Amino acid sequence: MTGKMDYFKTFCRISEAFGTTATKNELLRLIVESAVDSMEGKAACLFLADERQDLFVPTAQTGLSDSYLHANPLKARKIFTVLEKAGYVAFPDATSDPRLENHAAKKAEGIASLLTVPVKVKNRIIGVLSLYTATARDFQPKEIEFLCALADQGGIAIEHNRLLRRMQKNAMLFLELASTINSSLDIRQVLGNLTENICDTLGMKGALIRLLDEDTGSLKLVASHGLSDEFLEKGAIITTETAARALKGETIVISDATTDERIRFKDAMKAEGIVSMIVTPILARDKVIGVMRLYSGVQREFPSDLMVMVEALAHQGGLAIQNASMFLKLQEDKKSLEEDIWSHRSWF
Repeated sequence: MTGKMDYFKTFCRISEAFGTTATKNELLRLIVESAVDSMEGKAACLFLADERQDLFVPTAQTGLSDSYLHANPLKARKIFTVLEKAGYVAFPDATSDPRLENHAAKKAEGIASLLTVPVKVKNRIIGVLSLYTATARDFQPKEIEFLCALADQGGIAIEHNRLLRRMQKNAMLFLELASTINSSLDIRQVLGNLTENICDTLGMKGALIRLLDEDTGSLKLVASHGLSDEFLEKGAIITTETAARALKGETIVISDATTDERIRFKDAMKAEGIVSMIVTPILARDKVIGVMRLYSGVQREFPSDLMVMVEALAHQGGLAIQNASMFLKLQEDKKSLEEDIWSHRSWF
Protein backbone atom coordinates (compact mmCIF):
# COMPACT_ATOMS: atom_id res chain seq x y z
CA MET A 1 0.00 0.00 0.00
CA THR A 2 1.08 3.58 -0.61
CA GLY A 3 1.79 6.29 1.87
CA LYS A 4 -1.50 8.00 1.03
CA MET A 5 -3.29 6.15 3.80
CA ASP A 6 -3.58 8.04 7.04
CA TYR A 7 -5.43 5.89 9.54
CA PHE A 8 -4.95 8.40 12.34
CA LYS A 9 -6.69 11.21 10.43
CA THR A 10 -9.50 8.83 9.55
CA PHE A 11 -10.18 8.02 13.18
CA CYS A 12 -9.96 11.68 14.15
CA ARG A 13 -12.64 12.46 11.58
CA ILE A 14 -14.89 9.64 12.81
CA SER A 15 -14.38 10.61 16.47
CA GLU A 16 -15.30 14.19 15.64
CA ALA A 17 -18.48 12.98 13.91
CA PHE A 18 -19.44 10.96 16.99
CA GLY A 19 -19.31 14.17 19.02
CA THR A 20 -21.86 15.89 16.78
CA THR A 21 -25.56 15.34 16.18
CA ALA A 22 -24.85 13.06 13.22
CA THR A 23 -27.42 10.30 12.79
CA LYS A 24 -26.62 6.60 12.80
CA ASN A 25 -26.96 6.43 9.00
CA GLU A 26 -24.60 9.39 8.56
CA LEU A 27 -22.01 7.78 10.85
CA LEU A 28 -22.22 4.42 9.10
CA ARG A 29 -21.87 6.06 5.71
CA LEU A 30 -18.79 7.92 6.96
CA ILE A 31 -17.31 4.59 8.06
CA VAL A 32 -17.75 2.87 4.69
CA GLU A 33 -16.46 5.94 2.84
CA SER A 34 -13.44 6.07 5.17
CA ALA A 35 -12.71 2.42 4.47
CA VAL A 36 -12.61 3.07 0.73
CA ASP A 37 -10.57 6.30 0.97
CA SER A 38 -8.01 5.06 3.51
CA MET A 39 -7.52 1.59 2.03
CA GLU A 40 -7.72 2.63 -1.63
CA GLY A 41 -10.63 0.35 -2.30
CA LYS A 42 -13.31 0.32 -4.95
CA ALA A 43 -16.29 -0.01 -2.62
CA ALA A 44 -17.36 -0.88 0.92
CA CYS A 45 -20.58 -2.04 2.48
CA LEU A 46 -21.78 -2.55 6.04
CA PHE A 47 -24.34 -5.32 6.32
CA LEU A 48 -26.53 -6.01 9.36
CA ALA A 49 -27.93 -9.47 10.05
CA ASP A 50 -31.67 -10.12 9.87
CA GLU A 51 -31.93 -12.98 12.39
CA ARG A 52 -35.43 -13.96 11.34
CA GLN A 53 -34.42 -14.62 7.75
CA ASP A 54 -30.74 -15.50 8.29
CA LEU A 55 -29.77 -12.86 5.74
CA PHE A 56 -27.48 -9.84 5.59
CA VAL A 57 -29.15 -6.53 4.83
CA PRO A 58 -27.00 -3.74 3.31
CA THR A 59 -27.25 -0.78 5.68
CA ALA A 60 -24.56 1.62 4.44
CA GLN A 61 -22.52 1.36 1.26
CA THR A 62 -20.50 3.25 -1.30
CA GLY A 63 -19.30 2.16 -4.72
CA LEU A 64 -21.64 -0.79 -5.35
CA SER A 65 -24.60 -0.92 -7.71
CA ASP A 66 -28.08 -1.75 -6.43
CA SER A 67 -28.30 -4.66 -8.83
CA TYR A 68 -25.21 -6.23 -7.27
CA LEU A 69 -26.28 -5.66 -3.66
CA HIS A 70 -29.75 -7.13 -4.02
CA ALA A 71 -29.26 -9.83 -6.65
CA ASN A 72 -27.91 -12.49 -4.30
CA PRO A 73 -28.64 -12.00 -0.56
CA LEU A 74 -25.86 -13.20 1.74
CA LYS A 75 -26.52 -15.93 4.30
CA ALA A 76 -25.58 -14.72 7.76
CA ARG A 77 -25.03 -17.90 9.74
CA LYS A 78 -22.34 -19.37 7.50
CA ILE A 79 -20.22 -16.23 7.50
CA PHE A 80 -20.68 -15.72 11.24
CA THR A 81 -19.20 -19.17 11.89
CA VAL A 82 -16.06 -18.31 9.92
CA LEU A 83 -15.66 -14.86 11.48
CA GLU A 84 -16.06 -16.17 15.03
CA LYS A 85 -13.13 -18.53 14.47
CA ALA A 86 -10.75 -16.41 12.39
CA GLY A 87 -11.79 -12.81 13.12
CA TYR A 88 -11.82 -11.94 9.40
CA VAL A 89 -12.03 -13.58 5.99
CA ALA A 90 -10.04 -12.46 2.94
CA PHE A 91 -10.50 -13.38 -0.72
CA PRO A 92 -7.52 -12.29 -2.84
CA ASP A 93 -9.36 -13.43 -5.98
CA ALA A 94 -13.07 -12.94 -5.42
CA THR A 95 -13.93 -13.92 -9.00
CA SER A 96 -12.71 -17.51 -8.66
CA ASP A 97 -12.41 -18.34 -4.94
CA PRO A 98 -14.49 -21.53 -4.32
CA ARG A 99 -15.63 -20.18 -0.93
CA LEU A 100 -17.62 -17.47 -2.72
CA GLU A 101 -20.62 -17.66 -5.01
CA ASN A 102 -21.72 -15.52 -7.97
CA HIS A 103 -18.25 -15.12 -9.50
CA ALA A 104 -19.71 -13.70 -12.73
CA ALA A 105 -21.58 -10.98 -10.84
CA LYS A 106 -18.40 -9.95 -9.03
CA LYS A 107 -16.47 -9.81 -12.27
CA ALA A 108 -19.21 -7.74 -13.91
CA GLU A 109 -19.17 -5.35 -10.93
CA GLY A 110 -15.41 -4.91 -11.30
CA ILE A 111 -14.55 -6.57 -8.00
CA ALA A 112 -11.18 -8.30 -7.74
CA SER A 113 -10.49 -8.85 -4.03
CA LEU A 114 -12.66 -8.83 -0.91
CA LEU A 115 -11.98 -8.43 2.81
CA THR A 116 -14.75 -9.00 5.36
CA VAL A 117 -14.60 -8.35 9.13
CA PRO A 118 -17.26 -8.62 11.86
CA VAL A 119 -19.33 -5.75 13.26
CA LYS A 120 -19.81 -6.44 16.96
CA VAL A 121 -21.92 -5.11 19.81
CA LYS A 122 -20.80 -6.29 23.24
CA ASN A 123 -18.78 -9.14 21.70
CA ARG A 124 -21.79 -10.36 19.71
CA ILE A 125 -21.58 -10.29 15.91
CA ILE A 126 -24.49 -8.33 14.46
CA GLY A 127 -23.17 -7.76 10.94
CA VAL A 128 -20.12 -7.45 8.70
CA LEU A 129 -18.07 -4.72 7.05
CA SER A 130 -16.72 -5.64 3.61
CA LEU A 131 -14.09 -3.85 1.53
CA TYR A 132 -13.98 -4.46 -2.22
CA THR A 133 -10.97 -3.68 -4.44
CA ALA A 134 -10.76 -3.23 -8.20
CA THR A 135 -7.35 -4.90 -8.44
CA ALA A 136 -6.29 -8.20 -6.90
CA ARG A 137 -4.29 -7.89 -3.73
CA ASP A 138 -3.25 -9.68 -0.57
CA PHE A 139 -4.41 -7.80 2.49
CA GLN A 140 -1.74 -6.97 5.04
CA PRO A 141 -2.16 -7.35 8.82
CA LYS A 142 -2.30 -3.57 9.35
CA GLU A 143 -5.07 -3.26 6.77
CA ILE A 144 -7.07 -6.01 8.44
CA GLU A 145 -6.61 -4.37 11.86
CA PHE A 146 -7.72 -1.02 10.46
CA LEU A 147 -10.88 -2.42 8.87
CA CYS A 148 -11.68 -4.27 12.11
CA ALA A 149 -11.30 -0.99 14.01
CA LEU A 150 -13.66 0.74 11.58
CA ALA A 151 -16.16 -2.08 12.05
CA ASP A 152 -15.92 -1.56 15.82
CA GLN A 153 -16.83 2.10 15.27
CA GLY A 154 -19.83 0.95 13.29
CA GLY A 155 -20.87 -1.28 16.20
CA ILE A 156 -20.55 1.66 18.60
CA ALA A 157 -22.73 3.86 16.37
CA ILE A 158 -25.38 1.16 16.14
CA GLU A 159 -25.34 0.52 19.90
CA HIS A 160 -25.58 4.23 20.76
CA ASN A 161 -28.53 4.57 18.41
CA ARG A 162 -30.18 1.47 19.90
CA LEU A 163 -29.81 2.82 23.45
CA LEU A 164 -31.16 6.23 22.48
CA ARG A 165 -34.17 4.72 20.73
CA ARG A 166 -34.81 2.40 23.67
CA MET A 167 -34.77 5.32 26.11
CA GLN A 168 -37.25 7.18 23.93
CA LYS A 169 -39.50 4.13 23.54
CA ASN A 170 -39.32 3.32 27.25
CA ALA A 171 -40.35 6.85 28.15
CA MET A 172 -43.29 6.68 25.73
CA LEU A 173 -44.30 3.26 27.03
CA PHE A 174 -44.41 4.47 30.64
CA LEU A 175 -46.31 7.58 29.57
CA GLU A 176 -48.91 5.52 27.70
CA LEU A 177 -49.27 3.11 30.61
CA ALA A 178 -49.69 5.94 33.12
CA SER A 179 -52.26 7.57 30.86
CA THR A 180 -54.21 4.31 30.56
CA ILE A 181 -54.14 3.71 34.32
CA ASN A 182 -55.41 7.23 34.97
CA SER A 183 -58.17 7.02 32.38
CA SER A 184 -59.57 3.55 33.05
CA LEU A 185 -60.32 1.25 35.96
CA ASP A 186 -60.97 -1.67 33.61
CA ILE A 187 -58.07 -3.94 34.59
CA ARG A 188 -58.40 -6.12 31.50
CA GLN A 189 -58.17 -3.07 29.27
CA VAL A 190 -55.16 -1.66 31.15
CA LEU A 191 -53.26 -4.95 31.13
CA GLY A 192 -54.29 -5.70 27.54
CA ASN A 193 -52.82 -2.38 26.44
CA LEU A 194 -49.70 -3.16 28.47
CA THR A 195 -49.05 -6.50 26.73
CA GLU A 196 -49.60 -4.99 23.29
CA ASN A 197 -47.39 -1.96 23.95
CA ILE A 198 -44.59 -4.11 25.38
CA CYS A 199 -44.55 -6.28 22.26
CA ASP A 200 -44.50 -3.26 19.96
CA THR A 201 -41.86 -1.36 21.93
CA LEU A 202 -39.49 -4.20 22.86
CA GLY A 203 -39.88 -6.18 19.65
CA MET A 204 -41.36 -9.27 21.29
CA LYS A 205 -43.43 -11.90 19.53
CA GLY A 206 -46.00 -12.17 22.31
CA ALA A 207 -46.82 -11.39 25.92
CA LEU A 208 -49.30 -12.52 28.51
CA ILE A 209 -50.33 -11.74 32.07
CA ARG A 210 -51.84 -14.28 34.45
CA LEU A 211 -53.09 -13.50 37.96
CA LEU A 212 -53.09 -15.97 40.80
CA ASP A 213 -56.44 -17.40 41.90
CA GLU A 214 -55.72 -18.26 45.53
CA ASP A 215 -58.90 -20.32 45.85
CA THR A 216 -58.00 -22.74 43.05
CA GLY A 217 -54.21 -22.29 42.98
CA SER A 218 -54.31 -21.64 39.24
CA LEU A 219 -53.07 -18.75 37.12
CA LYS A 220 -55.96 -17.03 35.38
CA LEU A 221 -55.29 -15.39 32.03
CA VAL A 222 -56.29 -11.72 32.09
CA ALA A 223 -54.40 -10.28 29.11
CA SER A 224 -52.34 -11.45 26.15
CA HIS A 225 -51.04 -10.30 22.78
CA GLY A 226 -49.58 -12.13 19.78
CA LEU A 227 -50.24 -15.68 21.01
CA SER A 228 -52.58 -18.40 19.75
CA ASP A 229 -55.51 -19.77 21.76
CA GLU A 230 -53.95 -23.24 21.68
CA PHE A 231 -50.78 -21.97 23.28
CA LEU A 232 -52.61 -19.94 25.92
CA GLU A 233 -54.49 -23.02 27.11
CA LYS A 234 -51.21 -24.62 28.19
CA GLY A 235 -50.26 -22.17 30.92
CA ALA A 236 -52.97 -22.14 33.57
CA ILE A 237 -51.08 -24.40 36.01
CA ILE A 238 -48.40 -23.23 38.44
CA THR A 239 -46.48 -26.48 38.73
CA THR A 240 -43.96 -25.43 36.06
CA GLU A 241 -40.60 -24.36 37.43
CA THR A 242 -40.67 -20.91 35.82
CA ALA A 243 -44.14 -20.12 37.21
CA ALA A 244 -43.31 -21.41 40.68
CA ARG A 245 -40.11 -19.34 40.85
CA ALA A 246 -41.84 -16.22 39.51
CA LEU A 247 -44.54 -16.58 42.17
CA LYS A 248 -41.72 -16.53 44.74
CA GLY A 249 -40.61 -13.15 43.40
CA GLU A 250 -37.86 -14.21 40.97
CA THR A 251 -37.41 -13.09 37.34
CA ILE A 252 -36.33 -15.90 35.01
CA VAL A 253 -34.69 -15.60 31.58
CA ILE A 254 -34.80 -18.51 29.14
CA SER A 255 -32.39 -18.26 26.22
CA ASP A 256 -33.78 -21.24 24.25
CA ALA A 257 -37.22 -22.43 25.30
CA THR A 258 -37.09 -25.42 22.94
CA THR A 259 -34.15 -27.03 24.77
CA ASP A 260 -34.07 -25.58 28.30
CA GLU A 261 -34.80 -28.23 30.94
CA ARG A 262 -36.86 -25.76 32.97
CA ILE A 263 -39.46 -25.57 30.20
CA ARG A 264 -42.23 -28.14 30.49
CA PHE A 265 -44.02 -27.59 27.16
CA LYS A 266 -41.11 -27.53 24.70
CA ASP A 267 -43.19 -28.81 21.77
CA ALA A 268 -45.78 -26.09 22.33
CA MET A 269 -43.03 -23.46 22.43
CA LYS A 270 -41.56 -24.74 19.17
CA ALA A 271 -44.97 -24.91 17.48
CA GLU A 272 -45.70 -21.33 18.56
CA GLY A 273 -42.37 -20.12 17.18
CA ILE A 274 -41.00 -19.08 20.57
CA VAL A 275 -37.27 -19.18 21.25
CA SER A 276 -36.36 -16.86 24.13
CA MET A 277 -38.54 -15.68 27.00
CA ILE A 278 -38.74 -13.69 30.23
CA VAL A 279 -40.95 -14.58 33.19
CA THR A 280 -41.32 -11.91 35.87
CA PRO A 281 -43.58 -11.56 38.94
CA ILE A 282 -46.36 -9.01 39.29
CA LEU A 283 -46.48 -7.51 42.76
CA ALA A 284 -49.02 -5.49 44.70
CA ARG A 285 -47.99 -4.23 48.15
CA ASP A 286 -44.94 -6.54 48.15
CA LYS A 287 -47.15 -9.56 47.50
CA VAL A 288 -46.84 -11.58 44.28
CA ILE A 289 -50.26 -11.68 42.65
CA GLY A 290 -49.37 -13.02 39.21
CA VAL A 291 -46.78 -13.37 36.46
CA MET A 292 -45.98 -11.64 33.20
CA ARG A 293 -44.35 -13.60 30.37
CA LEU A 294 -42.64 -12.09 27.35
CA TYR A 295 -41.78 -14.23 24.32
CA SER A 296 -39.27 -13.65 21.50
CA GLY A 297 -39.44 -15.38 18.13
CA VAL A 298 -35.64 -15.31 17.78
CA GLN A 299 -32.90 -16.19 20.22
CA ARG A 300 -31.73 -13.00 21.87
CA GLU A 301 -29.89 -11.61 24.83
CA PHE A 302 -31.74 -9.43 27.32
CA PRO A 303 -29.42 -6.68 28.65
CA SER A 304 -29.70 -5.48 32.22
CA ASP A 305 -31.38 -2.18 31.30
CA LEU A 306 -34.12 -4.06 29.44
CA MET A 307 -34.64 -6.39 32.40
CA VAL A 308 -35.04 -3.41 34.73
CA MET A 309 -37.60 -2.00 32.30
CA VAL A 310 -39.57 -5.27 32.18
CA GLU A 311 -39.67 -5.58 35.97
CA ALA A 312 -40.74 -1.95 36.31
CA LEU A 313 -43.58 -2.46 33.83
CA ALA A 314 -44.74 -5.55 35.73
CA HIS A 315 -44.71 -3.44 38.90
CA GLN A 316 -46.79 -0.78 37.16
CA GLY A 317 -49.28 -3.47 36.21
CA GLY A 318 -49.47 -4.46 39.88
CA LEU A 319 -50.09 -0.85 40.86
CA ALA A 320 -52.91 -0.61 38.32
CA ILE A 321 -54.55 -3.69 39.83
CA GLN A 322 -54.07 -2.31 43.34
CA ASN A 323 -55.58 1.07 42.38
CA ALA A 324 -58.62 -0.58 40.83
CA SER A 325 -59.09 -2.82 43.88
CA MET A 326 -58.90 0.16 46.22
CA PHE A 327 -61.45 2.04 44.12
CA LEU A 328 -63.87 -0.90 44.23
CA LYS A 329 -63.35 -1.18 48.00
CA LEU A 330 -64.11 2.54 48.39
CA GLN A 331 -67.26 2.10 46.36
CA GLU A 332 -68.37 -0.76 48.63
CA ASP A 333 -67.53 1.27 51.76
CA LYS A 334 -69.43 4.26 50.37
CA LYS A 335 -72.46 2.10 49.66
CA SER A 336 -72.35 0.61 53.18
CA LEU A 337 -72.04 4.09 54.70
CA GLU A 338 -75.00 5.37 52.70
CA GLU A 339 -77.11 2.38 53.81
CA ASP A 340 -76.08 3.04 57.42
CA ILE A 341 -77.03 6.69 57.21
CA TRP A 342 -80.40 5.80 55.66
CA SER A 343 -81.14 3.31 58.44
CA HIS A 344 -80.33 5.94 61.08
CA ARG A 345 -82.65 8.41 59.42
CA SER A 346 -85.46 5.90 59.59
CA TRP A 347 -85.32 6.08 63.38
CA PHE A 348 -86.73 9.60 63.39
